[in-house]
Amino acid sequence: MTQDVIFQTLGTLSGKSIGVVTLNIEKALNALNLDMVNAMTKQLLAWQQNDDIAFVVLDGAGDKAFCAGGDVRAIYHASIANPNTMTAEACDFFTQEYQLDYLLHQFGKPVLVWGDGIVMGGGLGLMAGGSHRVVTERSRIAMPEISIGLYPDVGGSYFLNRMPGKLGLFLGLTAYNMNAADALHVGLGNHFLASDDKQPLFDALADVSWSDDAELNHQQLSMVLNTQQQNTTAKIGQSPLEQFQTEIDQLMLGEIEEVHHQLTSLDTELDWLKRAQKTALKGSPLSWFLIFAQANLGTNKTLAECFKWELGISVNCCSYGDFCEGVRALLIDKDRNPQWRFSHASEVTAEAVTQLLTSPWQADDHPLKGI
Repeated sequence: MTQDVIFQTLGTLSGKSIGVVTLNIEKALNALNLDMVNAMTKQLLAWQQNDDIAFVVLDGAGDKAFCAGGDVRAIYHASIANPNTMTAEACDFFTQEYQLDYLLHQFGKPVLVWGDGIVMGGGLGLMAGGSHRVVTERSRIAMPEISIGLYPDVGGSYFLNRMPGKLGLFLGLTAYNMNAADALHVGLGNHFLASDDKQPLFDALADVSWSDDAELNHQQLSMVLNTQQQNTTAKIGQSPLEQFQTEIDQLMLGEIEEVHHQLTSLDTELDWLKRAQKTALKGSPLSWFLIFAQANLGTNKTLAECFKWELGISVNCCSYGDFCEGVRALLIDKDRNPQWRFSHASEVTAEAVTQLLTSPWQADDHPLKGI
C-alpha cells in the first residue's frame, strides 16, 4: 500500500542531511488525514533533535498541489452520528493538526515549504509554519473554509490579522485564490521560483556547507533561494491584492452588516472580484460572524493563544455550526447547494454566535495547554 506521507533524508557534501517530508495522496491533492498528521509530528520531533539533520523540506506529490487542506470526511460522519455533541474525531483531528502547525512555527531549524500548485486550508497551515516559503507560477493559495461552514483556522487568526490593511478579512470572507505575487505581498510566501526549479534547487542545497548552527543554516538557505530566484525564468506577474489594496480596504470597511451590503451591491468588471463576491455571499452566514470575530482579535494574541482560541471554535462548528451541511454539499452529496442554519447574515442570532464562540474548555483542561 502506498504511504500517505513519505519521509526521506538527502545527503549533502557537508555530511549533514536534509529531512524531506512528501505528502503522498496525489489523487486527493495531498489532503491531510489524522494518520499523516501524527506521522509528520513524530518524524519532525525526531529530526528536530537529530544533529545530523540541518533542515527540513515539506513537499507534495505530483504537480497539482502541495496540499489542498484537511480530509474532513471522518469528522463529518462522526458529527452526523452524534449531533450537538463534541466528538473525539473532531477534537483529535483539530488538536493534533494545530500541534503540528505550531511545531513547524517553533521548529528552530529551517523549514522549507515547496508551495507549488494548490495550497489551501490545512495546507496553508503547514506552509505558514515554514521559515522559507517558496511560491511558483502555478501556486494557487486560499482559505476556502467559508464554503464549508468553518473559518480560516490553522493559525489564520495569527497570520491573517498581520496582513496589510483589510486583506486578511477579505481572504477569509471570499476564499480568493492568491497567485504567487499575492502571496508575496501578504507575506505568506517569501521566495519565488519556477515550478521547474525544484530539482536544480535540491542540487544546489546538496553543495552547501551546512553546520550545527541553526541560525547560520537559515542564512545559507536564504542565500541559495535568493540566488535561484535571481536566475529563474518564470515571471512573478502582478498581484491584484496589491494593485487594488485601497478598493479592497474600502469594501471591507465597517461592521458585518455594512460589509455584507457593500459586497451585495458591488458592481465590478473584474472577474476575480466577481468570483470573490459570489463565494462570500454563498458562504455560511455563521462563518461570516466567526470571520469577523477572528478579525476583531487584532494582533494582541500570541500564536499559541490563537491556536487555543481556534480549537474551541472549530469543534463547536462541527457540533452546532454549519460545518456538517457545508461538507455534505461540497464533498459528500456534491450538490453545492448547502442549506445553512440561517439564510442571511441579518438573521443570525446572538445566541448562535455566542454558542460557537464559547470554548468547551477552561484553561487548565484545554487540549493545547502544553503549547
